[in-house]
Amino acid sequence: MFHKIKNEVKRAFTENKLAIIASILILFLSMILGYVFEPNLHAYLNPVVEDITNKVETGVIQLTFDDIFFNNIMIVLQMFVFGLFFCFSALILGFNGFFVGYYAAISNSLLEVIVFVVPHGIFEFSSCILACASGFVLFNFAFKLIKTFIKEKERKFLDRFIYSYDLNFDKLLQALILLAISSILMIIAGIIEAYITLPLGKFLLSFLS
Repeated sequence: MFHKIKNEVKRAFTENKLAIIASILILFLSMILGYVFEPNLHAYLNPVVEDITNKVETGVIQLTFDDIFFNNIMIVLQMFVFGLFFCFSALILGFNGFFVGYYAAISNSLLEVIVFVVPHGIFEFSSCILACASGFVLFNFAFKLIKTFIKEKERKFLDRFIYSYDLNFDKLLQALILLAISSILMIIAGIIEAYITLPLGKFLLSFLS
């Protein structure tokens, strides 16, 4: 059983390298662009920063594991589901990348951004990359499902659907595997952000300053 799961996970990564690489490029290019074009993005993203800051200061948003995980897992699920709509998940990932890059650009200290983001960000960014990739793979499944359904004209309606679904089920399974791994990584990121990032960041700043 474990061997079969391991093989399916391996297939999900090896057969969808392009989707994963594309997601990596989208995230890091949008981060760079968000940093470089900070003055141009100020009018659009600064209200978002101010709103989040205000909610944290007033206690509407609390940096607990539950709040962090719920917020982040919703982004993961959105990237998965909206992948069905012409890979709309890429826009969600790109926006988050722009926001991170913009936030780094307006910060008083890039070092502070690094020490307070990297510990959990390694897992959070990896999770977002896989979530976006899972959306791409889900879109691929839906496209192939419809394509096969249309092609098999000689079959009855229900038979056409069942045949198309069975033929392309591997892609759906791979999308779900990537989503599951993304969710696990986001759980780890939430734990680190809630309980480790702040004290570790303060220690590193005191050590480096």
